Amino acid sequence: MSRQGAGNSMQQATPVRPVHFVDTTLRDGNASLWAGSMRTDAILPVAAQLDQVGFLAIEIVATAFFKKMVRELRDDPWERLRRVAALTPRTPLRAIMGRTAAAFEFTPASVSNLYLERLVANGVKEVRISDSSNTVAIWAERVRDSHRVGLKTILNLIFSISPVHTDDYYTQLTREAVKLGVDRICLKDPGGLLTPERTRVLGPIVVREAQEIPVEFHTHCNTGLGPLCALEAIKAGILIINTAIPPLANGSSNPSVFNIAENALALGFAPTIDVQALRPVTEHFTRVAKREGLPLGIPLEYTESHFTHQVPGGMISNLRHQLAQIKMLERLPEVLEEIVRVREDLGFPIMVTPYSQFVGVQATLNVIAGERYKQLSDQVIQYALGFWGEAESAAVNPDVRDRILSSPRARELAGWQPAEVSIAEVRAQFGGAGIGDDELLLRYLAGNEAVAALRAAPPRSERSLDGRMPLPALLDELSRMSGLSQVRIHKGGLQLSME
Repeated sequence: MSRQGAGNSMQQATPVRPVHFVDTTLRDGNASLWAGSMRTDAILPVAAQLDQVGFLAIEIVATAFFKKMVRELRDDPWERLRRVAALTPRTPLRAIMGRTAAAFEFTPASVSNLYLERLVANGVKEVRISDSSNTVAIWAERVRDSHRVGLKTILNLIFSISPVHTDDYYTQLTREAVKLGVDRICLKDPGGLLTPERTRVLGPIVVREAQEIPVEFHTHCNTGLGPLCALEAIKAGILIINTAIPPLANGSSNPSVFNIAENALALGFAPTIDVQALRPVTEHFTRVAKREGLPLGIPLEYTESHFTHQVPGGMISNLRHQLAQIKMLERLPEVLEEIVRVREDLGFPIMVTPYSQFVGVQATLNVIAGERYKQLSDQVIQYALGFWGEAESAAVNPDVRDRILSSPRARELAGWQPAEVSIAEVRAQFGGAGIGDDELLLRYLAGNEAVAALRAAPPRSERSLDGRMPLPALLDELSRMSGLSQVRIHKGGLQLSME
């Protein structure tokens, strides 16, 4: 009895460390697996459920979503934020933002600051800040502007593999992040490049240098190693993990919340979310995927070549599509090999938006032309000119930089400077004094014509709370679809045929 009692006493005295979760289903899962095709009416039926399970935050939007939602989905991003915020009073909504509001173009500071203000006005409480080069000066500007409007800041340390991205590099970066007074630091691996061994080394470094600032962990599953890396991060003391809910987990997305929570529990940690309450959410999004013809995320096998070219999963899909359109799909292996060479030429930029696209487009041009740097993208020329940073320009191979800057187009761009215009000037360009701030930003990011088409689009039928459509709404939506000549519905004793 005394031995058993002593054992119980020791067990009770051992602290159980909690593991917290940030949900990425609506943002990264949506972007990685569904190319941003999730509609607002697919989110609303489960938003309140997501609010009840104990997530530290729900990541919901990136600037890249605005163009996609307006132009293709005819969906208003601001309305999505407002409606989801109303359904999730307990859990902060999070946005992600890079160097600029428009990922591939320079954005005036006035527009970026207005964007941050409107995020807050529409219900967002946190912003995850990234810079494609981990540039401290850019971090400082974005953190300052975010704090000014009342946003909590999570700062990404973006992981990459190159001779530049060493342990000392991430040690110093973490120290710089601490100086900025951010609310959290996130070791972010957008390319799925971390291995368990590398996480085992790098995780403790970031935790140590972050001091009292909480650390998050974010990785992808491109190589199949994402879940193992998340567990190594937990063992290293990173106790906030970014996960997605199946079927929007795995594949090129983030690890599954079910898998990480279950394995964390087996390791002796205490997940702080109610995973069983998420089962209906999985069922809901599985129905949405089947209804809309969207893919289900599945675990991927290990791929060694991914560590060589480092191309994000979504970008490979785009490369395949673009090469297929010009009947050159068989040359994808050549393009991937050339991507490795171009990245080295440009000084090993991190393969994350927009630099991964800069590298990929230039490599494709090199392969198609049959001669390296015979054809040049404007973005690579701007990169070599220093428009994306003096450090980036200085890192370019001198011979390659000389070749790029000797081109006629480089001479044209050399005298160009991004315009720093006021909001009044932007408003005059996109509709005049009667345009509200939310509408102005939609027009700036997606274009006047696309916003006009959004406003003219008929409302989509609302679905029932379980995500399925009532029969009248289903018939209404089917009637709007082109290409259908006959519809037959059979359920129980009901048979309905329309031609």
